[in-house]
Amino acid sequence: MTTREAFLAKVRAAQPAGRSRPDVPLFDSVGGDLRARFTAALQTMGGTCVEAASASEVSELIRERFGAAASIASASEEVPGTRAIDPDTDPASLQEVDVGVVRARFGVAETGSVWFSEREYVVNALGYIVQHLVVLLDPAQLLDGLQDVYRRDDFRSARYAALVTGPSATADIEGVLIRGAQGVRSLTVVWLAG
Repeated sequence: MTTREAFLAKVRAAQPAGRSRPDVPLFDSVGGDLRARFTAALQTMGGTCVEAASASEVSELIRERFGAAASIASASEEVPGTRAIDPDTDPASLQEVDVGVVRARFGVAETGSVWFSEREYVVNALGYIVQHLVVLLDPAQLLDGLQDVYRRDDFRSARYAALVTGPSATADIEGVLIRGAQGVRSLTVVWLAG
């Protein structure tokens, strides 16, 4: 047994016994139009929502917003990219990509968040290292609140999951807000049935 294997065996042997997750209470719904609530929450966090009738409209939207020469890495078969990605893509190689495209599994109206796992991103760095993120979201896949996320089977079975709410942002002590300091500079949610 190598030193590494011996070390890992000791770590595994020292793990506490597994225990079930606590029950998350189900709070009363705020009510109202989920799509309107989602849009308002996302806008508060600096994101944008737009409508598209087809995937070709999404491609046109990307060209209009980011230019015809923008490099695009798409994790969605619906919208073609200029740069192919697959699970073996070196995450650091995405640093030169202008626009990442990914379809969210669902959105949360309470916070304006979209949910991704390793399956949606294909390469997890896609959601953080590109300049702009374009998210395809089926309006039928909106949940009311965060407590609903924990009840979903896909949430429990994901190895990696992220709830993303708006573009990256930071503010200094003087209150100067900077977008894209540690991640994407813009996040656009495109309403597109899946």
